Amino acid sequence: MASASDPGYIGDLLIRNRIVMSPMISNMASPDGNTNESHISYLEERARGGAGLIITEYTYVDRRSGIGSRNQMGMYDERQIPKFSRLTDRVHTHGSKIFVQLVHAGAKAINSINEYKLAPSKTQFDPAAREMDLSDIEGVISAYEKAAVIAERSGFDGIEIHGAHGYLVDEFLSPWWNRRNDRYGGSFENRIRFAQEVIDAVRSQVSIPVGIRISLYEDEEDGYGPDYGAKIAESLKNVDYVHISAGNNDPPGSSASFYSPHTHILQKIRHRTAKTLMVAGSITSEEDIERVLSTADFASIGRGLLADPYLPFKVVSGSGGIRPCIRCNQGCRNLAYGEVRCTVNPYFVVPRPVKRYRGDIAIVGAGVKGLEASLYAAKSGLRVTLYEKEDRIGGQINEIFDESKKQEFGRLINYYAEALKRYGVEIRTGEKYSGRGLYCLPDVKYPDLEEKGEIWIDSNVYKYHDIALKYARRSRVYISRYSLMSLDRARRKGYLELAEKYGITVVESSDHYDISLHDRNQYDIYRAMLSGIEAFNNHISALENEYL
Repeated sequence: MASASDPGYIGDLLIRNRIVMSPMISNMASPDGNTNESHISYLEERARGGAGLIITEYTYVDRRSGIGSRNQMGMYDERQIPKFSRLTDRVHTHGSKIFVQLVHAGAKAINSINEYKLAPSKTQFDPAAREMDLSDIEGVISAYEKAAVIAERSGFDGIEIHGAHGYLVDEFLSPWWNRRNDRYGGSFENRIRFAQEVIDAVRSQVSIPVGIRISLYEDEEDGYGPDYGAKIAESLKNVDYVHISAGNNDPPGSSASFYSPHTHILQKIRHRTAKTLMVAGSITSEEDIERVLSTADFASIGRGLLADPYLPFKVVSGSGGIRPCIRCNQGCRNLAYGEVRCTVNPYFVVPRPVKRYRGDIAIVGAGVKGLEASLYAAKSGLRVTLYEKEDRIGGQINEIFDESKKQEFGRLINYYAEALKRYGVEIRTGEKYSGRGLYCLPDVKYPDLEEKGEIWIDSNVYKYHDIALKYARRSRVYISRYSLMSLDRARRKGYLELAEKYGITVVESSDHYDISLHDRNQYDIYRAMLSGIEAFNNHISALENEYL
């Protein structure tokens, strides 16, 4: 069994440790598919944080039919090489290796961006997608070859073929998608043919490692299971590694919410392939990494590296203090139109403390706003005393009823307790403070809802989702379907299953809701953190102005 700090090989390429940044859609590339300074800085920060290997987000190979998201990275023209070389140079500066993940989005390509859409077969997913003929297949394979050449010349250390999550290569592999009866369908051997031809074509053009990401299973009622996925992994040839993920169209796939167990994909691996194995799926802690490495060669971490880019360094060094991914699936999965963000990492948009101060500061309120403000102040050099009138820190998070959510969000409060202790912050609970200082009370506190025999809720505010579960123990609870539209698909699916268990009725509409409150930018953990940092900066500015 390897440990996270052990070096490992992919082909003949040495990786400094066993922690991989998993490919994640970021929407941070430029509209023409090129990288840019913001995108490079985002990936470079994860290299600086100690990841042994960075795998870029899925990168389209065909501008006319293969684009799956807005501002997706694309690799299709030799004139892009200087830009991509800047990316690889910056990652290499910190000792990490970097692979590019190549994809054709197939039937999942965006209609408004692509000229046309391709798929192995006509399906109900998108009838507009054209069933590929042999010339289409040859054209796509040729696009993969061209992208592979660009990748190697740009300094990428390896290439990953995206053969998971319902994109084109996976569409050929999956019986759910592939209804062909020619040499590319009808039997298992025929269904894997396209993937194998893509692998062989890429391999023929480059000398760097080539791997493939596959779905071990599909989260569909009639999707394939782990045995089929394992057979794919064992049958594909000429690859240096297999990257195991999960999912097709339905959630939870690889980005499971807090309603699914940690390392949920690992738990469905029944057969260990002889190939070098990389495993993804709800790996957010040192314990999760150890569990994965008991079976696999590399642990592939996505959301955990959004929450804390320095997770690999902290695990390898044993220093601890990891800011935890709470698997809320909000900032990281809100990618229809926005760039990637993380609910528990405000430093995507706020600079880390750079100014150094001396002196003392009293901060009042130990909810998320006050906790983040206290940590920011301590990192700025101040001696912080944090006051909380209740008997424990955590504020409104302590009121959560949903057990799965409470357990995961509780990890964030434990992080703050540990981090503040490290920075010497004195926490005084059960003490009401009224002196001079920085008051970090919540900016918004949504109204409570009276408990009664029958309760009707129409609100996207997370608090009322929780109240619905709590009150359903003794009341008949009705919640509008619109209320759940702010949730990521995986989290919505988990909540609906829980609502059914509690006897909550989901309705289309009603004329007599007890609460009808919609807040598109509701006050949540992310906004509370940003508010705490802003409150500290404003407080310091005000103090400085006193002495001008």
